[in-house]
Amino acid sequence: MLRLPAIGKRLRPVFCLTLLAISACSAIRPDFVKRPSSALPAEYDTETARYVHAATQIRPDQSGFRLLSDSTDALMSRISLADHAAHSIDLQYYIFKNDAVGRLVAQRLLAAADRGVRVRMLLDDISLSDEDRLIDALDAHRNIQIRLFNPFNTRSPSLISKVAQFIVDGRRLNRRMHNKSFIVDHVAAIVGGRNIGNAYFDNGKATNFRDLDLLAIGPVVDQAEQIFDNYWNSDAAYPVSAFKGARVNRTALAKLRIELKQHARKFAASDYAQAALFISAHAAVDDPSARWYWGKATLVADEPEKIDMRHDVPALRIGPDIRAMLDAAKSRILLISPYFVPGEEGTRYLTGFAQRGITVKVLTNSLATTDEPIAQSGYEHYRRDLLKGGVQLYELRGTRNAPQPPTVGGQSSGVSLHAKAAVVDDHLTFIGSMNMDQRSKLLNTEMGVIIDCPDLARAVSGFFASATAPASAYRVVLRQVDGRMQTRWIGEQAGKRKVYDSDPGASTARKIEVSLMQLLPIEGLL
Repeated sequence: MLRLPAIGKRLRPVFCLTLLAISACSAIRPDFVKRPSSALPAEYDTETARYVHAATQIRPDQSGFRLLSDSTDALMSRISLADHAAHSIDLQYYIFKNDAVGRLVAQRLLAAADRGVRVRMLLDDISLSDEDRLIDALDAHRNIQIRLFNPFNTRSPSLISKVAQFIVDGRRLNRRMHNKSFIVDHVAAIVGGRNIGNAYFDNGKATNFRDLDLLAIGPVVDQAEQIFDNYWNSDAAYPVSAFKGARVNRTALAKLRIELKQHARKFAASDYAQAALFISAHAAVDDPSARWYWGKATLVADEPEKIDMRHDVPALRIGPDIRAMLDAAKSRILLISPYFVPGEEGTRYLTGFAQRGITVKVLTNSLATTDEPIAQSGYEHYRRDLLKGGVQLYELRGTRNAPQPPTVGGQSSGVSLHAKAAVVDDHLTFIGSMNMDQRSKLLNTEMGVIIDCPDLARAVSGFFASATAPASAYRVVLRQVDGRMQTRWIGEQAGKRKVYDSDPGASTARKIEVSLMQLLPIEGLL
């Protein structure tokens, strides 16, 4: 979701001057040179690579997966991969925060680069602000290359500049790269829903996200590298050095090294790090106790050209792949999406399954747990029609009413759903970055993996069952009250069933806010 701040009257003169300046020139150098590069081939000269090679040779047409539902396991798996990298690390993210987790990952990437590992980082430019200093310093390393996808025309734009550029070039800037992948040595990859930042790994102070990733080995890793190269070499990916005034700042890199070492010592002493020690031993790819799920898999991704309005056509999108997977359903569909805005077509599509006797269950955020009330306004528009059509809806509970999943750092006071997944008939599974909303369908680029593996499908179904249990989620239903159908939320409080007649746990102010948002013609942006 994108937020565009309002402009006060006192700032309008400044805004107008900024608008004129941006319209007249661009901070991107017209003469910059972007050299194409591609993934390095796999070399089976490390313990991890040899383990992967031996495991995949037994099943050459299948890929292996570990389900990363625990946030700390998901972080330590990334750290372990980076620490064992010998040749290359390619990572692609929508958000890379300059916080405790972001600096920890940056430190491991820098250490790998010092060992001679080639590091390529492709980041979306929409949320970078305090992160710019971190990124610019890392880019000064001879083995680290950083590119920004669909960037603003000025490097490190101010708030006023960002707003002005949205006014001038909003149709382009509103389209973002939402992909997430972390690929090491062309032998292992992590794909899924998590960005890089505290809140995605249970280290946030306010809200933490429940999410899903997959650690993958086998043929799907080659597919992930091909997708990364496609984005890396696309016209929309700009090197940090492409901007006017950009220079190799080795002083900033030396300063960053000192800061990251100090941060590492501080982080190592934290409660979070101490708890992570119990997990880190099992985060390595070659851990003999790890549970691997094997099956034929396809990594699907939107083409980077999707962000170009002139060329965006359905053939560039992964929507048809997801639809084909759902069309194969014969008995049950489970959907997990934090932002769920199906639109009229999607509502007819899902209720059509239910009317044919296929069970359709959806888990999304409640009004109390969502981090994007504007997306909730779109979901609420279709909620009643979905229920009338036989779709079963579950909404993640807020902290005031429900026990929360354990937080490793012990700091968080809230939880929000961020996982994006689907299970069809207990054998097909999708896990990726794509929400089931109009923004993912039409505006952002997305990716994910479709796997045919009954055991993995059962594991994700177990995650769904746990997340939709009465202690964790509300079951949303329609009930006839005084001759009228009204929406009700069924939950559990102190072990007893409780029914609510309005969005439970949400403040009156938030309910009014969402009601007002429903009046705006913005569904295509949600």
